[in-house]
Amino acid sequence: MKKMILSFLACGFLCNLYAQENLTYQQPPQEILELVDVPLAPTTLIDDKGEMMVFLYRDQYKSIAELSEQELRLAGLRINPVTNISSRATYFNNIEVKPVDAQDPDQIKGLPEDPRLSNFSWSPDESKIAFTNTTNTGVELWVLDIPTASARKLTEPKLNANMGNVINWFNDNSAVMVKMLPENRKELIDTKTAVPTGPTVSVSDGKEAQNRTYQDLLQNPNDEYNFEQLAGSELVKVNLDGTSRKWKDADMYSGISFSPDGNYIMVNTIKRPFSYLVPYNRFPSVTMIYDKDGKQINQVNEEPLIEDLPQGFMATQTGRRSMNWRSDAPSTLVYVKALDEGDPDNEVEYRDEVFVLDAPFTGEGKSILKTIDRYAGITWGDENTALANDRWWNNRNTRTYVFDPSDASVQPKVIFDRNYQDQYSDPGNFVTTKNEYGRNILKTDGDHAFLLGAGYTEEGQFPFADKINLETGETDRLYQSNYNDQKETLVEALDIEKGQILVRIESSAEYPNYYIRDINDEDKLTQITSFENPFKSLENVTKEVITYEREDGLPLTGTLYVPANYDKNSGEKLPLIIWAYPREYKDKNSASQNTSNANDFTYPYYGSPIYWVNRGYVVLDDAAFPIIGEGDDQPNDTFKEQLVANGKAAIDAVDKMGYIDRERVAVGGHSYGAFMTANLLSHSDMYAAGIARSGAYNRTLTPFGFQSEERNYWEAPEVYNTMSPFMNAEKMKTPLLLIHGEADNNSGTYPMQSERYFNALKGLGATARLVMLPKESHGYSAKESVLHMLWEQDQWLEKYVKNKEKKNTVESPAPEFRN
Repeated sequence: MKKMILSFLACGFLCNLYAQENLTYQQPPQEILELVDVPLAPTTLIDDKGEMMVFLYRDQYKSIAELSEQELRLAGLRINPVTNISSRATYFNNIEVKPVDAQDPDQIKGLPEDPRLSNFSWSPDESKIAFTNTTNTGVELWVLDIPTASARKLTEPKLNANMGNVINWFNDNSAVMVKMLPENRKELIDTKTAVPTGPTVSVSDGKEAQNRTYQDLLQNPNDEYNFEQLAGSELVKVNLDGTSRKWKDADMYSGISFSPDGNYIMVNTIKRPFSYLVPYNRFPSVTMIYDKDGKQINQVNEEPLIEDLPQGFMATQTGRRSMNWRSDAPSTLVYVKALDEGDPDNEVEYRDEVFVLDAPFTGEGKSILKTIDRYAGITWGDENTALANDRWWNNRNTRTYVFDPSDASVQPKVIFDRNYQDQYSDPGNFVTTKNEYGRNILKTDGDHAFLLGAGYTEEGQFPFADKINLETGETDRLYQSNYNDQKETLVEALDIEKGQILVRIESSAEYPNYYIRDINDEDKLTQITSFENPFKSLENVTKEVITYEREDGLPLTGTLYVPANYDKNSGEKLPLIIWAYPREYKDKNSASQNTSNANDFTYPYYGSPIYWVNRGYVVLDDAAFPIIGEGDDQPNDTFKEQLVANGKAAIDAVDKMGYIDRERVAVGGHSYGAFMTANLLSHSDMYAAGIARSGAYNRTLTPFGFQSEERNYWEAPEVYNTMSPFMNAEKMKTPLLLIHGEADNNSGTYPMQSERYFNALKGLGATARLVMLPKESHGYSAKESVLHMLWEQDQWLEKYVKNKEKKNTVESPAPEFRN
C-alpha cells in the first residue's frame, strides 16, 4: 500500500513537473537580439506652415516593472490609481526642435528629471505645445515654448488624465483648460479585501441587448464607486503665467470642446446608472454648452444608457449623436439623427439626417442633409460648400456628397460612390487648410478642391495629387510619384497652391525620412530629416512582393524575404514561415488587389516574423488570406475551405520558386491571425508547426458576433462551431505554440480562450505549449516579455520546423484537407 501511495505521489510530482516550467525571462539568440535592442527614431511633429519640427523620443519598450505598477480595470479603462493616468500610457522621455531648414535640432531646456511625457497639444498659434509629465505621485502640466526651445512646469501633479481629453487651449493662446483632481475625492475601496454587503444582481427586462464581449467592465457596486471617484474631476483654467482658477465644480467630465471662435465650450458629463455590460462611452451622459467664462447657456443633449442597440454593425442609437462644432463657422453645433430608428433592418429612403444649431442652442436644429446610408463625417468648406460621407458595412459601400449647407433644397451631388475595400479606385483624401479659427476646412480654388491619394494600382503603388472639379467630379493630375526603387508617401499638403507637399521617402533598406517636395518643380526635393537605418543586418536580405493564384483563380500576394547570401543554385532547401491575418470581402475584385510594396522599409517590430530571416528561414509576411462571400453569401460560410486554399497557394508559390522544403513550413499569426493558425493546423496537414498569439478559439464565448461576423450564435450555430478550433481540437496533429497576455483587454480574446484551448489539446494528446505573459495586454510592451516571446518562438521553430525529422519519402504527398 505504501508503494502504491508513493507511486501516486511520484507520478503526481512528475506530471506537474512535466506540465509546467518555472522559467525566468529568457533572451533570443544574437541574430534576433541585435534587431530588438535598437534606439527608435523620434516621432516627428511639424507645424501647419511647415516651418518648425518637433522630435519626440521614447524607449521602444516599457519594463515589466512599469507594467507591474498599480492598475484598476473599470468600465473599459485601465487606470493607475496613484498617478491618475492610463496605466498603459506611452511616454516620451526627450524633446528636440528645429526649423525645417536647419541641419541639427536643439535640445529642449528645462525638461523634468526622469521625464514621462504625453498628451502633447499645440497652441492655436502653434508657438507652444502643452503636455503632461507623470511623476511617481501624479500628473503635472507643462508647456514648451518652441521659439526659445524651453519648457516649464505650470502645475503640481494634480491633473486627472484617467479619461483622456486632458488639455484644451483657450483661443487667445494664454491659457488651457484641464481636468484636476477634486479636493474632496474620497478614498478608493480595495476590492480585493472589501467585505461584500450582498450579491451582485443583473436583470433582463425582455429587451434584446446583443453586445460584443467587452472586457474590463464594472462588476459590482465597489467597482461603480471606484469608477465614480476616478472619473471625477474639476475643470480648471490654467494660465501660462502659472495662475489658475476653478472653472467648474467636480463631476464626471468625459469630453471638452471649444467652439471655433472660442466663445463657447461644449462639456460632456457621464451620469448614472452605470452598466456591467458595456464600457463607459455608452453610459448615460449630458452635453451642456457654457460660455468661455463658465456661464451655463443650454443643455443640448441627453443620452440614455445604451445597452440594447439593434443587431448589426450599422446599428446606432436614436436621438442626437456625433455632436460637434462646425469648423467653418464661429459657433455652430452639428449633430446627426437616425431616420431608421437606428435599425439596419428597417428599409428607408434615407438612414440619417444632419442638423446644425446656432447659439443660443435651443430647440431643434436646421436640417441640412440626409444620407442614403449611415453618416460617416463632414469636411466643411464654406457657407455654400461642404463634403459629407456615408458608409454601409454590409455591402462595403461609401459615398461622398458635395452639398450646400445653407440650402437643403439643393440636391446634393454624389461625386464618389464606391466599394471602400477597392483600393485601386480610391480617389484619395481631400486636402484641408487652417481657417481664421485654426480649424481644418476644405482647401478650395473656386469650384475645385484637391486630393492626395495612396495610388495603389495593378502595376504598383504610385501616390498622386489631384485637382477635382466639385461640379463635374472630373480630376486633373497635378503630380504622381514614379519611384520603382523607393516608396514615396504624400503626408500632407503644406501649401497645395504653391505645390509644397510634405512627403516621406523610404526603401526596404533606407529608413523613412521627410522631405518637402515642390510638385511644380519635380526635381526640387528638400530633405528635412536624416534618420539612419538601425537594422543594418537586414540590408542585404532579398525582399520582393510575389503574386500567385488560389486554386479558384483568385490572385494573391505576399512579401517574401530570403536570407542574405542565399544561393538558390546550391540546391539547399530552407524552412518557410508564413505570417498572415485573414480579411473578409464581399467581392473578388477587392480581395485580389495588391496593397503591398516591396519598398516599404523593413521594420522588425515586436510581433514581426522577419527576425527569422537572419536565422536561415524564408519568410512570407502579410500573406493574403481573403475570405470572400459575394451577394447573399457570407464570407464565413466557407471560411475553412478558403483558409486552407489560401495557405496551400502560398506554399505552392514559394515552393515553385525553388527556395523551400515544403515539409518544413510554419504558420503563425496574432489575434485573428492566431485563430487562423489554429484552424489551418486543425483542417490540413501542410504545416510542421504553428504559432498562435493572443487569439480566440471558441466562438461560442463570443456569441453575439466576432470580427466581421454580425450573425449571432443562435442564427448560425454551424458557422460558429465549424470555425472554432476548440470544437475541432481532436483534429490537431501539429505542434502548436500558444502565447497570450495575462491581461488581454481586446474584445473576445480573453486569456481564458488560450487556457481552455490548451487544456483541450493537452487532454486529447496534442503537442502544444502555452505561454502566459504576466501583465501583458493584447499587444506586448515590456522588453522582458518581448524578448522572452521571441525566445519561445525561436525554440519552437528550431525544434519543430528547421530541425524536424524528415520523412523517408521520395516525393511529398498532396496536402490532406481534414473536415
